[in-house]
Amino acid sequence: MFEHLFLCPYCNAEISMLLDPSVSAQTYIEDCEVCCNPIKISYRFEQTELVEFSAVSIEQ
Repeated sequence: MFEHLFLCPYCNAEISMLLDPSVSAQTYIEDCEVCCNPIKISYRFEQTELVEFSAVSIEQ
């Protein structure tokens, strides 16, 4: 597992997330652990290196 830190696009809280490098690319929705708003998470690994990560708000 790979730990990655990012800021919530709603409340700017620092979030720690574990990413699985055995999955080369993934997109899913996860709620912020502080403000509970939904965040669209997308990431991509090449080999075991994280090469792309985004955490964006979902307009409600």
